[in-house]
Amino acid sequence: MKTVRPTDGMVIRESARLEPGTYLLSKGISIGADGVHLEAAGVTLVGSDRDGRGVQLVGRTGVRIHGLSLSDYYHGIYAEDCAELSISKCRISSTAEVAPNTTFLDIWLPPEEAYGSGLCFIRCEACEITQNDVQHQMNGLLIYYSKRLIVARNQCNYNSGFGIHLYSTCDSVFEENSCDYCCRFEPRKGGLHFGHMGADAAGFLAVMNSCRNKFIRNTARLGGDGFFLAGLAPDGTTCGCDENVFEENDASLSPNIAFEATFSQGNIFRRNFADRCNFGFWLGFSKDFILEDNRIIMNRQAGIAVENGVGMKVKSNQFQANGHGILLWSRYLERFAEAYPDRDTSRDWLIENNRFLRNGVGIRIAADQDHGTRPLDDDGKPRAPRPHSHKILHNDIQDNRVGIELHHTDRNIVRENTLNANVEANIRVEDCDNNEIANNLGSRGAYL
Repeated sequence: MKTVRPTDGMVIRESARLEPGTYLLSKGISIGADGVHLEAAGVTLVGSDRDGRGVQLVGRTGVRIHGLSLSDYYHGIYAEDCAELSISKCRISSTAEVAPNTTFLDIWLPPEEAYGSGLCFIRCEACEITQNDVQHQMNGLLIYYSKRLIVARNQCNYNSGFGIHLYSTCDSVFEENSCDYCCRFEPRKGGLHFGHMGADAAGFLAVMNSCRNKFIRNTARLGGDGFFLAGLAPDGTTCGCDENVFEENDASLSPNIAFEATFSQGNIFRRNFADRCNFGFWLGFSKDFILEDNRIIMNRQAGIAVENGVGMKVKSNQFQANGHGILLWSRYLERFAEAYPDRDTSRDWLIENNRFLRNGVGIRIAADQDHGTRPLDDDGKPRAPRPHSHKILHNDIQDNRVGIELHHTDRNIVRENTLNANVEANIRVEDCDNNEIANNLGSRGAYL
């Protein structure tokens, strides 16, 4: 492999080792042939005014880039219509950034309007992005319309936008990436301490039908949100992020939500940590999720909070010291009712074999609420059907303020739970019809 000295605007058409050094290249370099292997340990390319692209690949297959450092471009490495790329051990920093602590982010920007980033991939397939350092800028990795990627062991911390962003990206694996401290602040009238912490920054963001991905052993701690999946576009387009799997991730310590997944279907959350946030899981208007063996502790409002969620299975999770363990409610919103008529209320949940310890309320299910706890005004507007047909079975519910609270919810089955030492009430029921509450074990071995 020959050694070449990089020059501004260079097109590289054969495998090479770049001569070590720091180079001011405002036009960057591009790869002009398939199968090029580029070794770049000890090489730093520096752009101008955070504009342009450090490395550009368009329509390339089988290219490998290893060990390159870049700074001060709009996008560090930009790949479009490529396949079988390998980008490894590159360090990219100081790319274009919307000034931090200024404004809410737009999570729906198409690729032609994308924010700056360390890496930007558009319509790429079967690529590997591994062990790169894309910290301390706005966005680590932006991925649009791509599939079958392996994204592993990248450092995407301390970004003011998104650690890793997916837009119509499917069938990919994201494993052991670190996307911590991806947060920003939007100031509002009132001074230094008035505003929104988070402003839609996130460790992981997935929008516009990003489906069938696997997220394994990643961290997204102290982010605006940890993981943020959005399935309904502002113009009313339904675009659920469906059938994704989240296993052994840690999204704790968000000022907002560890795992937010709205207007989506069929996602699985297993053995994740969702601790010390405002909400552990916020899953409004979603359907047929599985939440199993997760640790959900010390969330201020609720461990799991879901508005008009349908067909969820919540099994073998640990809920401890949350405001509410599980908080379910119904609400009618016209634009959502039109987009998702099958999600007209909270119904058909299975809540089984979980442990609820020292929460404010272990499980609360209520009709016509705002954020699950505030009754809606009786203003003549349409109402959602009352929540119904939930099964609460075999749970250990102890030492909460209230064990189970049912408010205007019907046809539920509450059976064979252990309810012990809940301070105000083991079970509190208000205006509910046709519920079966039977064979629940009380504090002295008696059935309730």
